[in-house]
Amino acid sequence: MSRSQALFAQARRYIPGGVNSPVRACAAVGCEPLFISSARGGTITSVEGDVYIDLVQSWGPMLLGHSHPEVNAAVRAAVERGTSYGAPCEDELRLAEMIVEALPGVEMVRMVNSGTEAAMSALRLARAHTGRNKVIKFEGCYHGHADAFLASAGSGVATLSIPGTPGVPPAVVADTLLAPYNDLAATEAMFSVYAKEIAAVIVEPAAGNMGLVPPCPGFLQGLHDLCDAHGALLIFDEVITGFRLAYGGAQTRYGIIPDLTVLGKIIGGGLPVGAYGGKREIMSRIAPGGDVYQAGTLSGNPLAMAAGVATLSLLRQSDYPALENRVESLCRGLEESFAGRGLPVTITRLASMFTVFFTASPVTDFSSAKQADTACYARYFTHMRSRGVFIAPSPFEAAMVSFAHSDAELAAVVAAVVSFAG
Repeated sequence: MSRSQALFAQARRYIPGGVNSPVRACAAVGCEPLFISSARGGTITSVEGDVYIDLVQSWGPMLLGHSHPEVNAAVRAAVERGTSYGAPCEDELRLAEMIVEALPGVEMVRMVNSGTEAAMSALRLARAHTGRNKVIKFEGCYHGHADAFLASAGSGVATLSIPGTPGVPPAVVADTLLAPYNDLAATEAMFSVYAKEIAAVIVEPAAGNMGLVPPCPGFLQGLHDLCDAHGALLIFDEVITGFRLAYGGAQTRYGIIPDLTVLGKIIGGGLPVGAYGGKREIMSRIAPGGDVYQAGTLSGNPLAMAAGVATLSLLRQSDYPALENRVESLCRGLEESFAGRGLPVTITRLASMFTVFFTASPVTDFSSAKQADTACYARYFTHMRSRGVFIAPSPFEAAMVSFAHSDAELAAVVAAVVSFAG
C-alpha cells in the first residue's frame, strides 16, 4: 500500500468520502487520490516523492504557477503582521482598486471567502435590486453549491452522477429556470413567459464545469440584450475566467459588460477568496451603505488580500497572447497524437484552458458534453498519471496551463499521449 493509499484509508474514517471536495476522491476515474506534499511552478509532488506535471493548478487559481516567489514573499510578510483582523486592511483596498481598474463591468466590489458565497450574494442582490425572484441558469454551469444553483450544476454533481438536488427543498429551486448553454432561443422563450419575474441571468461566459465549452458567436451579446430589454440583470460568473481569459476577464475578451460579476480563484493567488462586484448603482444596495445584508468574519482576510495584490500585480505585466499561443501548440500536438491512436477526440481550447472530450462530435453544451466516452476518459486519466501528468479526475473539467509551465513540460504532456491505447 502506498502512502497516499494509507492516508486516504485513514481520511475516510474522519472526513466524508475521505476528501473535502467530492471530485478529489477520483471515484469517477476508478482510482484513489494522490496526497500532495508540495507544489512548485508547473508541477506537484506526491507524498511518495513522485513529481507530476500539473494541469489542474488547484482547479484554476495558479495562473502564475505554484509557489511563485513574489506571491510567497507577500504572504510571508502578511503572516508576520497577523493572520486575521476582523477589521479593514490596506491590501483589501488595493485589491479592490485593481479589480475595478481591470474589469469594465465592476465599479465597486465586495470581498467574500469563496466563489459559492460570491454567487449566492450576487443573486440575493439581483433579486433585491429588481424586486423579482426567478433566475435563469444554464445546464452544466456551476455557480457553487448554494441551494438555488444546484439544479443541473455540472462539475462534481455530473461527475458523481448525483440525481437532482438532495437536501434542497423543491420550493428553493422553483425559481431557478434552466436553459441549454449556447441556446439563445431557449432563453428568449423563457423571457417570453416569465419576463416580469426574472431577476437575473447568470452564466459562465465560457463554461468550465462541463469541460471547457466556449460561447458561440452572439450568445453572450444576446443574453445582454435580453436582460436590457426586460429589466433583468446579467451576471457573469468569472470565478474561472476572471484574469484567465484576459487580464480583464471574459468581459474584456468578448466586449460584453455584465451588470454583476462573480470572482474567485485567481484573485486570491491560491488562498481562499471570492468577490462580487458590478455597477455602483447596484452595489450601493449592499449593507452598510444599503439595505441588502451580507457579512463575513474572514472577508478581506489579510493573507488572501496580500496574495491577490501580488498575483494581479504580476499578471498585469504578463504576456497572455504568448501563453495562449503555447496552449494552442500543445493542443495541436495532442490532436495529432490522438489521431495517431485512431481515437475520436474533440479538444476545446480557449486562452490557457482546454478539455479533451472523447467524442468526434462538436461539444457546444452540457448535452453534447455528456455524449463523450467517460470510460475512455477514466483510462486516459490513469494512463496520464502513470506517465507523470496530473489531470482532473473528471471528464467535466478544464485543464489549466500556467505561465510557469516550461516548453519541456508541455512537450512531455504530448509525449505521454502517444502510448495511450484508448
